Amino acid sequence: MTKFILGKKLEMSQIFEDGKVVPLTLITAGPCFVTQVKKKERDGYSALQIGFEKLKPKKVKKPEKEKPFRYLKEFKNKIEEYKIGQKIDVSIFKEGDRVKISGISKGKGFAGAVKRWGFSGRGATHGVKHEHRTLGSVGSTDAERVFKGKKMPGRMGAERITVSNLEIVKVDPENNLMAVKGAIPGRRGTLLEIKSEN
Repeated sequence: MTKFILGKKLEMSQIFEDGKVVPLTLITAGPCFVTQVKKKERDGYSALQIGFEKLKPKKVKKPEKEKPFRYLKEFKNKIEEYKIGQKIDVSIFKEGDRVKISGISKGKGFAGAVKRWGFSGRGATHGVKHEHRTLGSVGSTDAERVFKGKKMPGRMGAERITVSNLEIVKVDPENNLMAVKGAIPGRRGTLLEIKSEN
């Protein structure tokens, strides 16, 4: 059965293993609550909707009264094992588990091709003036157009990214904390979807 939870990125840290520095990402994960069980007969597909971060009563608007959560996400799973209102916390994971984590990466604004795609730019001599970081040719003359998908300057970052095969180093159920080996997408406070690999 796939284990899953919602969380937020806290910060990066590090530990030492055999004299080597191991980078860690600290995540506050859960508690989440099952808000809806979707069934194939009724909804056309099977899934669980879970809520994360309960809102204060005075901040809950009328349409949100049934599900007073800041975040709602759906996960496809064996829905028979869950009931509405059931709590899902970080204790479902244990140290050594492998997980995949999805989140929105940092937005970097409008970027040139050198920064965005790793282009080398042009030479520093032989008549190259004010063009050290330009794109160069963008297509052949006979087509007389730029082909779709061409790597060009544009908005960089702020995309959904999934990092697989991350190892859980530490789980702290009392404080709803989880430490994962390596880096994960997003800035501090980014909403994360955490799923077990198996």
